[in-house]
Amino acid sequence: MSLYNENILIVDDDIHILELMQRHLQALNYHVYKAISVKEALIILKDNTIDLLITDLKMPGVDGHELVKYATEHFPNIPKLVVTGYPSVDGVLEVMKTGAVDYLTKPFTKEALKSAVLKALSQKKKVSLPDKTDSYGDIVGKSIAIKKVIEIIDRVKNNKATVFISGESGTGKELVARAIHYMGKYKTAPFIAVNCGAIPENLLESELFGYTKGAFTGANDSRTGFFQAANKGTIFLDEIGNASMATQLRLLRVLQEKEITRVGSQKAESIDVRIIAATNINLKDLIAKKRFREDLYYRLTVVELPVPPLRQRSEDIKLLVDKFIFKYGIEYKDRVLPITPEALEVLQRYNWPGNIRELENIIQRAVIMCDKQISIQDLPDHLKYNITFSSETESLLPLKVVEKNHILKVLKATNNNKSQAAKILEIDRKTLSQKIK
Repeated sequence: MSLYNENILIVDDDIHILELMQRHLQALNYHVYKAISVKEALIILKDNTIDLLITDLKMPGVDGHELVKYATEHFPNIPKLVVTGYPSVDGVLEVMKTGAVDYLTKPFTKEALKSAVLKALSQKKKVSLPDKTDSYGDIVGKSIAIKKVIEIIDRVKNNKATVFISGESGTGKELVARAIHYMGKYKTAPFIAVNCGAIPENLLESELFGYTKGAFTGANDSRTGFFQAANKGTIFLDEIGNASMATQLRLLRVLQEKEITRVGSQKAESIDVRIIAATNINLKDLIAKKRFREDLYYRLTVVELPVPPLRQRSEDIKLLVDKFIFKYGIEYKDRVLPITPEALEVLQRYNWPGNIRELENIIQRAVIMCDKQISIQDLPDHLKYNITFSSETESLLPLKVVEKNHILKVLKATNNNKSQAAKILEIDRKTLSQKIK
């Protein structure tokens, strides 16, 4: 029986080349995975431990350049060896910049393949996470604002201190919570995400803490709750401001006593769980209105982690656009569509009130609707026109003034085309005429 050493993934759309490399590598006692497309390769990379990636550059659809770039971002410790039948200095330099450690020119001998593989594998221990560079787990960005977020994550990921994440809707608060869990030493334990705003108030208590048989009408059996499911791991409570006062009291007991009590039971159960809470509303305002417990607020905010809105990290927009184009290009087209510099400039200039969620939705739609490349024409109307949105200071003006200024800017951007302006403002033309008067 052969003793396989490192796992090598080879990617080429030519099945004959794949079989040739497989025979050579298996003769050298390597365990070989094969993929005839980037889509297949990504599935293998996700589901297996790979020690070396060997990929052809010229492939239909998503090519080897894109695969190397993606693998560098998401699997930085895997060395990448590229194979090309069309060697050029510029092409080689370009792929080396994206993360390849070496290249092999077709046709090659068994000895040349062996030498290149040994050289590439020798780089494995030298490859480290790029600072770097552009990603931390699934968090993409290199702006100062996002680096501050990552610094806090690094501080808390290996302990069970309670973390409170704040930020506007669509900024990626759950992504941050998952990074805290999966980038730390508790990553093999459960991670349970609960949207407190999506569960009816009368059910939230029983869903979080479980219930006993007969506790209420319809409780035909006893059931464990989300806290028990998250034991030894992390529970993420999103939209925590929607929890009722009764649920808040129970949460306070969990934080104070490290135990929960099922609905309908008098018996307390010990629990070992890290709590991460999040909201896009100001809890201090709810405290002032007597809708949120002040003692719970201070228990939740042991470590506060504000997530910046996208408008404060504009240098990350290109990285996020690249990520979403690749993601949806693979899903819908089996290839990556380019984006024109003009379209990218429009995206970078926009204020993004819906944050990353809005950006992802726009890119997803553009990929679905486009055939060759994403251009300005493929973007929604409110992005096409050069509309400068209100600054933070301007947002403190009276509502009537803000509305007037915004309408004037939209009219200017559309060259006073009232029909187009009304469409962008999402009002009818008659209403716009009345507002102009």
